Amino acid sequence: MAGALAARRDEAEADGVREIALAGREVALDPSGALWWAEERMLVVSDLHLEKGSSYARRGALLPPYDTEATLARLSVLVEAYQPRLVVCLGDSFHDRNAVDRLSCAARDGIAALQRGRDWIWIAGNHDGRPVGIGGEAADELSSRGLTFRHEPRAGAEHGEVAGHLHPAAKLRLRGRGMRRRCFASDSARLVMPSFGAYTGGLNVLDAAWSPLFSLRDFSAWVLGGRGVYGFPARLLVPDGA
Repeated sequence: MAGALAARRDEAEADGVREIALAGREVALDPSGALWWAEERMLVVSDLHLEKGSSYARRGALLPPYDTEATLARLSVLVEAYQPRLVVCLGDSFHDRNAVDRLSCAARDGIAALQRGRDWIWIAGNHDGRPVGIGGEAADELSSRGLTFRHEPRAGAEHGEVAGHLHPAAKLRLRGRGMRRRCFASDSARLVMPSFGAYTGGLNVLDAAWSPLFSLRDFSAWVLGGRGVYGFPARLLVPDGA
């Protein structure tokens, strides 16, 4: 059994996926920023922020209107690769509460195709609430086999929490050069996921906003690179501006 598990881990890491322990469960971190829980055949993505471009355009800030198309295309690749039983979108799937109404027919058809043959849950976010009229089911949170999936992480000891909302990013200084990337943040008891959307930014995990979640840099940043996911202890990270 141990040999088979090691073989699966080696195969996964060769493909750029990194398996980690989380609250007694084993989950896989994909370089795209998605989480794969093989035990439940569950694929989790966070903060898609679909129709962010059209939201900004309505306020006069013109962005190329391709963010929804690009984000759904990336998600389609993951669904095809993993063939999940369940897809969980971890809140702020849409940039605002009217974004569903602005979806193109092609985007609606694309979402319907992704949902076909599997369960789909939209977790409520602070931007979009509970999305309706777009298939799947809406929920405030989801608990399964010791893990709880919600949008906003809660301060204090939340064993088994998987959340989004904060758009974690890590900055490193390597060979005298700064590098800033999206990342997963985890202390093995809880995990905060990176944003998946095409037009989403990131908050440095050393920002004060993280202090209620992880104590004294006692956590790791699992940084998304071009070919894989790379783990760094928080003590090796640097704040923005450093």
